[in-house]
Amino acid sequence: MKNRKIIIKFLIRFFVTYFLLLAAYSIYLKQTQQKGDVFSCDPLTEKVANQTQKLGKILGFNTFTNQHEDELSMKFFVGDVYAARIVEGCNALSVIILFIAFVIAFSGKLKHTILFIMGGSLVIHILNITRIALLMVAFYNFPEFNTFLHDILFPLAIYGTVFILWIIWVNKFSFYAKETAK
Repeated sequence: MKNRKIIIKFLIRFFVTYFLLLAAYSIYLKQTQQKGDVFSCDPLTEKVANQTQKLGKILGFNTFTNQHEDELSMKFFVGDVYAARIVEGCNALSVIILFIAFVIAFSGKLKHTILFIMGGSLVIHILNITRIALLMVAFYNFPEFNTFLHDILFPLAIYGTVFILWIIWVNKFSFYAKETAK
């Protein structure tokens, strides 16, 4: 009976947090994206594209980005080559929302929860920028591997990292960790 209560509390916390954050994100997207005669990405996607472009330059590539004129995406160029587009899904906010919902579902002390969410979100963001930059350079140099890199290898890296963060949270900081240590 106790396990059932724990599972129900986990599910309620997870889904309430997830859907509240997802609703807030949807409102943000509706208010910040522009379609029609002029297209404009949301500021976060644009920021991620620009940070990726800067990392590309640090890695020694002539990279730049432009707002796509026909869709809600940023064009990413390596040299004169349009290597790929960066869409809203590339900004990793949906992954961060999932991460936050899980951390809150396996609650811990408020201070630890806030710090872990902030630190974990930063790790995910930095990993995502690195992932996109490496992906764009790989698209430029090895276009024959685009599908494998985009659909398998790089999602495995970001979701694998999120999974490791969750394991650390549950085993080190959540109230669950303290109960199993008794």
